[in-house]
Amino acid sequence: MLSINKVVSTDPPYYDNIGYADLSDFFYVWLRRSLKPIFPHLFTTLAVPKAEELVATPYRHGSRERAEAFFLSGMTQAMHRLAQQAHPTFPVTIYYAFKQSESSGTAGIVSTGWDTFLDAAIRAGFGISGTWPVRTELSNRMIGSGTNALASSIVLVCRPRAADAPSATRREFLTALKAELPVALAHLQRGNIAPVDLAQASIGPGMAVYTRYGKVLDAEGNPITVRDALALINRTLDEALAEQEGDFDADSRWALTWFEQSGFAEGEYGVAEQLSKSKNTSVAGMVEAGILESKRGKVRLLRPEELPVDWDPATDPRLTGWETVHHLIKVLASGGEGPAAVLLAKLGAKAEVARELAYRLYALCERKKRAGRGAGLQRPHPELA
Repeated sequence: MLSINKVVSTDPPYYDNIGYADLSDFFYVWLRRSLKPIFPHLFTTLAVPKAEELVATPYRHGSRERAEAFFLSGMTQAMHRLAQQAHPTFPVTIYYAFKQSESSGTAGIVSTGWDTFLDAAIRAGFGISGTWPVRTELSNRMIGSGTNALASSIVLVCRPRAADAPSATRREFLTALKAELPVALAHLQRGNIAPVDLAQASIGPGMAVYTRYGKVLDAEGNPITVRDALALINRTLDEALAEQEGDFDADSRWALTWFEQSGFAEGEYGVAEQLSKSKNTSVAGMVEAGILESKRGKVRLLRPEELPVDWDPATDPRLTGWETVHHLIKVLASGGEGPAAVLLAKLGAKAEVARELAYRLYALCERKKRAGRGAGLQRPHPELA
């Protein structure tokens, strides 16, 4: 008989991230030699049993599709048992730190690990009611060194879905998403979530809208899948971040557009000057502002390490958000969080715009697959608080 009314907080397997059973063989062979006489029932096999491990490993199942089906089936069963036994008054919290982005044609950026896991939770009768980013991962751990690995675990807050939840059209779902996700995004940014975690953390508020309905139907009456819903959530997130550009000064808007096209590489002066007119600024003005180099008919953005050491925002006659963010990156990289916090104190209210620009820049770097450039933006907590 099942024991019900349990308060559940769990950390499930992350799709195909780590095969712990394979890693365990390294220790198992030595433990078996020394402990088999004491615990014979634990060491009956020559190696660690692997067939039932709930990870999507194609080499065990023969193909990626069969591995995904195995994971979905097993995770659905596990989530169903959690839903059966969970206390009705308290939410179930599930830690998830999986990060995997894939391009899917016109669908944009999707994640097999996320959509398979969420599909399992929804099939089991759960609805997503929120997201709590919890900073659990060390930046100096081996898997995070030199990468854009997640800095936080994303805790999904789940409750049983209402049996009489109404259906909605794709248009109704998108309308609700565009109304609610920007508010949730601003709340996450005020909490200083790292840019590397923003897309994952935004899944919670987005899926809260999706799971509010029994079904979301397209124009032909077919259900919108979790994978399609995630693509729409990511697209709405990009739109919300782009809308924040209205808060940036003209020089920063120019620099953001130029960086998206060329990064820190050189470009033609004529192209830069033409773009500057549409942004209501000028190349000469941005050279004066200290964010741009212009010579011999070429222009390029200055890298953080090229910025002056003695820069003071209080005496800068043409202070820009772009300059502010890259000085913070420079100070954080060279001196750590203490000097960055001192510089932050000098910025005052301008730190808010710098934080928004940092999120926008990281999203751009990730979309353009410039993980190295985005690495300096992964930790906005102390310097952009």
